[in-house]
Amino acid sequence: MQIIPRLLLLCCCLISLPLLAQKKNASYKLHIKRATSAIKIDGVMDEQAWADAEMGSDFYMILPMDTSYANLRTTVRMAYDDKNIYLLVENYIPAKGYMVESLRRDFAFLKNDNFLMFMDPFDDQTNGFAFGANAAGAQWDGLMYDGGKVDLSWDNKWHSVVKNYDDKWVFEAVIPFKSIRYKKGIRQWGVNFGRNDLRTTEKSSWAPVPRQFPSASLAYTGILEWDAPPPDAGPNISLIPYALGGVAKDYIANSSPKWRRDVGMDAKVAVTSSLNLDLTVNPDFSQVDVDKQVTNLDRFELFFPEKRQFFLENGDQFTNFGYATLRPFFSRRIGLGVPIHFGARLSGKLNKDWRMGLMNMQTGKQEETGLPAQNFTVAALQRRVFSRSNIGFLFINKESLNYEPGKVPDVPIYSRYNRNMGVEYNLASSNNFWTGKALVLKSFSPDKTGKDIAHAANLQYTSRTWNIGWQHEYVGRNYNAEVGYVPRTGYIKMAPQVTRLFFPKSGNILSHGPQIMSTNFFDEHMKRTDNETQLSYAFVFRKRNTLTLWSSNTYIKLLQRFDPTNTGKDSLAVGTEHSWSTVGADYVSMPQSLFTYAFSTRYGGYYADGKRFMASSELGYRFQPYVSIAMTAVYNNIDLPQPWRNTSFWLVGPRLDVTMTNTLFFTGFMQYNEQQKNINLNTRFQWRYRPASDLFIVYTDNYLPEPFFVKNRALVLKLVYWLNL
Repeated sequence: MQIIPRLLLLCCCLISLPLLAQKKNASYKLHIKRATSAIKIDGVMDEQAWADAEMGSDFYMILPMDTSYANLRTTVRMAYDDKNIYLLVENYIPAKGYMVESLRRDFAFLKNDNFLMFMDPFDDQTNGFAFGANAAGAQWDGLMYDGGKVDLSWDNKWHSVVKNYDDKWVFEAVIPFKSIRYKKGIRQWGVNFGRNDLRTTEKSSWAPVPRQFPSASLAYTGILEWDAPPPDAGPNISLIPYALGGVAKDYIANSSPKWRRDVGMDAKVAVTSSLNLDLTVNPDFSQVDVDKQVTNLDRFELFFPEKRQFFLENGDQFTNFGYATLRPFFSRRIGLGVPIHFGARLSGKLNKDWRMGLMNMQTGKQEETGLPAQNFTVAALQRRVFSRSNIGFLFINKESLNYEPGKVPDVPIYSRYNRNMGVEYNLASSNNFWTGKALVLKSFSPDKTGKDIAHAANLQYTSRTWNIGWQHEYVGRNYNAEVGYVPRTGYIKMAPQVTRLFFPKSGNILSHGPQIMSTNFFDEHMKRTDNETQLSYAFVFRKRNTLTLWSSNTYIKLLQRFDPTNTGKDSLAVGTEHSWSTVGADYVSMPQSLFTYAFSTRYGGYYADGKRFMASSELGYRFQPYVSIAMTAVYNNIDLPQPWRNTSFWLVGPRLDVTMTNTLFFTGFMQYNEQQKNINLNTRFQWRYRPASDLFIVYTDNYLPEPFFVKNRALVLKLVYWLNL
């Protein structure tokens, strides 16, 4: 196979590229000293500790251009004592007032006036923590991974206050040492500070970051220099019990209401200052938002992201192994329609170079379908190489307990076990210009042998004006990842892409440029089955509104029967070939306005010489900072020959967010999916009555739209309490 020598060549390139890398912003240092007085978190800089602390200023502009100092002045001070890290930031503004979405936690960075801090306690430029707030006081926190990505599902105990003045807004925060992980004795941490101001459309950072990268990029952190090794956090054990009551009723089955009375607990134990043990017994995730529905016109399984915090927190070692459509581990496979009895995860840093993760979950048996009790074990080990690259190993085992397939008649047969193991090399050069990955995976199943290997690689170069990438994948027809997300097997994929950007020196356009990308699929004999080539041209305006125009050409040879409307009508035959062209446009309005909008449209051919028109829009209005109203609508019209003829779908979803304070939230939304013939209503009230402790009241309805009829509904009340021992 031609792809194997190409893979080996690309792997050699990936391994050698870090040797060409540059060093980070080592000359940018902020010295942190022990506080000389007690500090009250009130947004008022009247303590002696702040007068004695070193000040960081002279921020650099990232946007609109990264060639000068920022126009807006920002100052940063940090201090510490035996238990906490303290942060005080003065964000100067040209006129009184601010622009924010709401008081909702973990807001969108580019849609709010905000300040964020990015900490790298291991100074490995790969993993860390992020804390911040918008100008109205809404908190923002997350775990950092892959050198610049932030997992906002992470939640821990810390406190902050924002106070607004005529010429500035002040952000003051206290972060307990127990809330983060760091290696004892290290006196230099990576750190950077980022600020976004919507009225001036200026994004800036303390240590300079090239405009093509996010301000969260750990490749460009400065240094936080401690006057002494950070204090030991001491014993660090947290118990997080919950109590839940609820009722659900299935109106279609006309069954009696089912009452719920559950209790459970999570626990967090710091094995070391950088290694954490998470335990859970009888977990419940009823407070999690339902999935955002989409119109499904795809031939393969759709991906819906994980939202359960236990699986997301510090789980990037597991979930980021592989690619978007080649994931050997996908946590939503665990507890799918069955209860989780208990679980444990040990994860974190062993030292600056080694990182590990070990997780075990036990689910119960589902009597209705005969699905047996199952055990899931996932183990990951990662070794840093060069400056920011790493080599990772992953092992996954799914085991059905006390189960013999086919023993009980009229019950579906499930696999006795499924195992996956793999190794991957992740490239990240010191200056972040070169990134890439190379991986090999193998599955083990009792009924599938041979052709059970997958391997893939990609390499990407990102400069200010060029973004050039290549990716290819091979997935054997018997490769089986039952705990993963691999929507198709038995293929070879090649996907090059090139983007060129231009930057006018003046005018309303900040940048513009073309992109060409081509995605090609072949069977294992290198016969083409799919191709999509797309040419687009994008404009980014100085007010941060964007416009993209595109056209594409598509070819598909069906490898299985497919209903092009996904409504259960007749299907196109295996082996039939289809090709068509499409044009489209996407626009997003500037985020500074109280009224925001976006639209997307496409028109062109479709399967069986048909036509497809799609239009979607999202409208939003905010009464800042308390109320945000949004409406999304998607319309699809498909014109095909008999027996489908003309088919149209509406997908409509209004949403209301009310943030009465930064600890009291109400969210309500409805989703009408004409394709699925379902109306979903979900409301959630959340009261954060103390840091990381919440009261949730969640109400959910599902209706049949024609005739209008209640299918099921549920009401849940859940109380969570975070206790530090």
